[in-house]
Amino acid sequence: MTAGTPNIALAALFEETGWSRGQFIRAIARVGAESGIPFGYDESAVPKWVAGSLPRKQVRPLVLEALSRRLGRPVTGYAAGFTNSHEPSGQSPDTVAELVDLGSADMDPSRRSVLGAGLFSAAAVIPGWPDVRDRLERVQEEPHTRIGQHEVAAVISMTEYISDLDDKFGGRMARPMAAAFLVNTIVPALRATAGDEVKNALRSAAADHLYLTGYMAMDEREDGLAQRYYTKALELAGTAGDHLTYCTTLRGMSVQAVDLGHGPLAVRLADAAASASPQAGPRMLAFLTGQQAHAAAQTGDRTGALLRMKEAETAMDKAESKAKAFGSYDPSALNYHIGQVRYELGDIAGSIKSMELADRLREPVYRRTRVRYNAMIAERKLAVGRLEEACVDWNRVLDDYPLVQSGRCDDRVRIMLSSLRPHLGNAHAREAYERGRTLFRTG
Repeated sequence: MTAGTPNIALAALFEETGWSRGQFIRAIARVGAESGIPFGYDESAVPKWVAGSLPRKQVRPLVLEALSRRLGRPVTGYAAGFTNSHEPSGQSPDTVAELVDLGSADMDPSRRSVLGAGLFSAAAVIPGWPDVRDRLERVQEEPHTRIGQHEVAAVISMTEYISDLDDKFGGRMARPMAAAFLVNTIVPALRATAGDEVKNALRSAAADHLYLTGYMAMDEREDGLAQRYYTKALELAGTAGDHLTYCTTLRGMSVQAVDLGHGPLAVRLADAAASASPQAGPRMLAFLTGQQAHAAAQTGDRTGALLRMKEAETAMDKAESKAKAFGSYDPSALNYHIGQVRYELGDIAGSIKSMELADRLREPVYRRTRVRYNAMIAERKLAVGRLEEACVDWNRVLDDYPLVQSGRCDDRVRIMLSSLRPHLGNAHAREAYERGRTLFRTG
């Protein structure tokens, strides 16, 4: 639209929200604060926008995201009168080409800060299982290259190796390697010639790699970027007919949403993951229902949360009674979810007990998890007046923290320093604070 032409589309959306001008501005400012983008408008801007003035270019995505969250559906620049085209800017019709763009930017240090500035959207378009199989464009085949199961096995092995590094050292260290492998190895393989069985196996392996890369982006608090990786993982998993990776990715998106405080979205994603998983075995059922319980508890649905948690416990009992088959969702993870449900429902003391049990049951390899969850235990002990016990846990955190490159772990140490500052008259608190201040990474 041109300056001076009333923005009827934006006016209609604003009216639909039911917000006052001040509420609209505050909602946009909250989105800006989440993504580190300065806002700088007051409520006098709203009538100017409705009259036809455009917000600054970097502010427009904030406006669209605030509207999307309020209305519960994606709001595009065209729908808000910011552009004259229906097409999202920069969208490629080729999923494989999009993977090249995404991975190339993520492996380039000079571009990562720009890439990571994308917004997490509470109203993102999530491809559903019934239609996702038709969304992936047929890749352009390279007539002189043919791949087989050996290449698929290599992708799986590399993803497992990077996942192990991520567990031990955090996403900041391992993600550039994952992005480079995506661009240099997975994308060429997706474009190569292969039989249908190999193609689907490769797409499944690629989807799992994208899920892991998205998780590492989330670990760095680059939540909009993580969402993009997750969405591509859904597309590839759906095309491959891989229900397991598809459901795991939806659940991962629910974990991200609940971590950001988007409870209703977390519930929808967790429920979608559970409903898309046909004939789930007991361990998978526990994996899915545990997350459903956490999300439900965050929304205040006490009955639903406790029901789902009981289902998860029953399923885990069945899983553990069978030959102790390896699975990433284990009794430690289950007790973490029990602790989170208890905390969300107001039982702080009970949550501490469950989290401590989760820590005792956890395998030593999960160093990043140990940092984050021991920090949560300490925060909750401080909340119920157990300062010196909290300091013991925080010192455990600081034993591991220098070895982990993780934005979420940085957040927990930042919270530790803030929490201990009022208690520096206590010798234990002062010792932990000084140690943490020495070790803390500011970015």
